[in-house]
Amino acid sequence: MAENEYDAIVVGSGISGGWAAKELTEKGLKTIMLERGMNIEHIKDYTEANKEAWDYPHRGKRTQKMIEEYPALKRDYPLNEINLNWWASDKDSPYSEVKRFDWFRGYHVGGRSLLWGRQSYRLSDMYFEENARDGIAIDWPVRYNELAKWYDHVESFAGVSGSKEGLPELPDGQFLPPMDMNCVEKDVAVRLKEHYKGIRKMIIGRTAHITAPHADRQQCQFRNKCWLGCPFGGYFSTQSSTLPAAMKTGNLTVRPWSIVTKILYDKDTKKATGVEVLDGETNKTYVYKAKVIFLNASTFNSTWILMNSATDIWPDGLGSSSGELGHNIMDHHLNVGVSGEIDGYDDKYYFGRRANGFYIPRYRNFFGDKRDYLRGFGYQGSASRQGWNHDVSEYSIGSEYKEALTEPGGWTLGMGGFGETLPYHENKMTLDKTKTDKWGLNIISFDAELKDNELKMRKDMLEDGKEMLEAMGAKNVKGSDTNPYLGRGIHEMGTARMGADPKTSVLNKFNQVWDAQNVFVTDGSFMTSAACQNPSLTYMAFTARAVDHAVEELKKGNI
Repeated sequence: MAENEYDAIVVGSGISGGWAAKELTEKGLKTIMLERGMNIEHIKDYTEANKEAWDYPHRGKRTQKMIEEYPALKRDYPLNEINLNWWASDKDSPYSEVKRFDWFRGYHVGGRSLLWGRQSYRLSDMYFEENARDGIAIDWPVRYNELAKWYDHVESFAGVSGSKEGLPELPDGQFLPPMDMNCVEKDVAVRLKEHYKGIRKMIIGRTAHITAPHADRQQCQFRNKCWLGCPFGGYFSTQSSTLPAAMKTGNLTVRPWSIVTKILYDKDTKKATGVEVLDGETNKTYVYKAKVIFLNASTFNSTWILMNSATDIWPDGLGSSSGELGHNIMDHHLNVGVSGEIDGYDDKYYFGRRANGFYIPRYRNFFGDKRDYLRGFGYQGSASRQGWNHDVSEYSIGSEYKEALTEPGGWTLGMGGFGETLPYHENKMTLDKTKTDKWGLNIISFDAELKDNELKMRKDMLEDGKEMLEAMGAKNVKGSDTNPYLGRGIHEMGTARMGADPKTSVLNKFNQVWDAQNVFVTDGSFMTSAACQNPSLTYMAFTARAVDHAVEELKKGNI
């Protein structure tokens, strides 16, 4: 095989890119994984994993200089002095906003598989069928029965812990033993079920943490330091799971600092021939060729690459013939939260720092319920006791104050809503041709917002949450609704949706670009609707399915 020529190219090394590399290499394809950022080596490069807050000059918080230098990142929790270099630089990689959009991402090997929340839920047909039923956007070209075995496949390898509940809205999976709810959560779950006659349920979160020996990884140590990298491999990441499996085949080459700027397209064969790469350190340009290309650069970056490609044939880029490329941006809208105090458990505590919480699946516009908006929301939360930094109103100084701080504070219960956003055509990204990044490349401009449907939903998210906490016995219940902006869920979806018709979609049901069927897009770009649960497990399942299809098509000579 010639230098810089491979059977397959994978662009991006995050959750879906890692899966693409694993599946392609295990099926015998010589594959190169191109990552635009730095390398992060498992264990060796988790330099912060064993540090505590007191090991940092500002106790892990943000400084005024950081706030000044990171105007977008400062909008939420990613701005901190602990793992700042794992988040993309606002200075090096800026973006434009027609309407406010909070875009948080990481440019390094592993991508957000090192930073994600790890909640892992399947989509049932109750979600796959909603676009068609509601007359919204276009219908999904697949149904759950086509995906079930692929959900099985990725869960079994990644390691997802959870409880089997038999819920039609949230299919069970191939679970490792579930993490335990604490004593308060167990009791309020019973109260919730009884009060709402089983329509609203509270279950332990289904999370990509191994709770039993699994492959070559050590089970979760309940340290809750996940976003610093886990030296035990307790949670699923590219570094702990898919990358070692791909490397074991001898078929994978990983090239960091490789910014893919375009896909090279042959208009005679109607196929892609490779990609053009800008070296992020030297600014030199290289070409890599392959029979099949998997775009997994993350939703907006994959679409950015498509928009930069084949512009001599389609002015708006490869995959733009339907007019949908860049449109239909979705995310889960967050920042609606409730909390309250729980009495009666002062003699109870829990062990460790569980990196998980409870989940209340969607119940609105299901089971005969009908609201003045479409779709719905779920909640994620937990019960806990306040630690050493709790307020002790009776004391403010002295030995009695110190003594009081040796005892835990009261129990609180809190949860936040995750709401579905509809796929509006007018919610879009475009190329800002007036501004460039550190490498002289045009940046992305966002023009997307929550609309009336989501704003109505947020009212229920708040009022339902307060009502449920009170029904579960909480006191002094408080709620808030702040920052109703897209992007904060870090679950960006859409912009290259799949469908059954090339006139209304960018990809077919196997994630192939209609205009170049040896190009597959299997990150969040392909989502036709958003559901309300965390989407990463669905990306994994679709990626494994797409690779299986790609290899079969290669064998048949169809691509």
